[in-house]
Amino acid sequence: MLHETLRFFPGGDRAVEVELGDGMDFTLNFTVHRLVAAIREAAIPAIEDIIPELASLQINYDPDRMSYEDLVQEIAAIYGRIGTGISGTLPSRLVTMPVCYFEAETTACIEDYRRTYPEKRADPDLLCELNGLEDRAALARRHSATEYWVAALGFWPGLCSLLPLRPGSRITAPKYNPPRTWTPKGAVGIGGALSCIYPDRTPGGYQLIGRCPAPIYDGAQRLPAFRDSLALLRAGDRVRFRPVSAEECAWIDAEVAAGRYEHDIVEYQVFSVDRYLDWARAHGEKA
Repeated sequence: MLHETLRFFPGGDRAVEVELGDGMDFTLNFTVHRLVAAIREAAIPAIEDIIPELASLQINYDPDRMSYEDLVQEIAAIYGRIGTGISGTLPSRLVTMPVCYFEAETTACIEDYRRTYPEKRADPDLLCELNGLEDRAALARRHSATEYWVAALGFWPGLCSLLPLRPGSRITAPKYNPPRTWTPKGAVGIGGALSCIYPDRTPGGYQLIGRCPAPIYDGAQRLPAFRDSLALLRAGDRVRFRPVSAEECAWIDAEVAAGRYEHDIVEYQVFSVDRYLDWARAHGEKA
């Protein structure tokens, strides 16, 4: 939920951490994005970068051009002007990601972990049990039945935190304890109430349910979607998962390796939070 006032914390000598609340939901995160948009519009010369997070944001700034105290005062004033009402629109691209549920690489990763920790249940089976789903097919249907809001990016270049926009499609899970030492590139995971796509082969802790053969991070910028950025997704985008077979997954892997794959991105869309909240209420769901 939202704090009554913004909370500011120094993040070293060139950054300010601005905390708006302490929850993990869409309305709080949308307020973060509204504040980020308003700060960018204000074009404060001392600000060098703004990083939106789930319930907070970080501002990197030049302390030779503006003091910490003056920057805090300016951000508080902007927040006071825009208010805390959940309303308005933001540009929001729609990115459709192919996903092969329960495929070979993620299954091998899970089984590798279970050789050391045999008491750990296989991730899909654990998710089914915790979320009242009858089988893995029901898990895949629920996971792919909603668009996801890209709430934040961080921890690794391109790593996305995805909130389901249809609350009835929410899937929750604890994280690995201890974490894995490796995760396949493109693996789709669930931790807490968030989904993510692993941008590279990294350690990890989310429960794994499949793999996206289309990359979300390309350090060599070989594919068309990465001409302007190493990372595919931006905060405020929406992601839709499209289930694919093992055969189509292998075909996409080959297209990516050949540098021919083109991502499915709709660039022109605008997201209306008012219409979304109306839709959620009409379906008896609380956003």
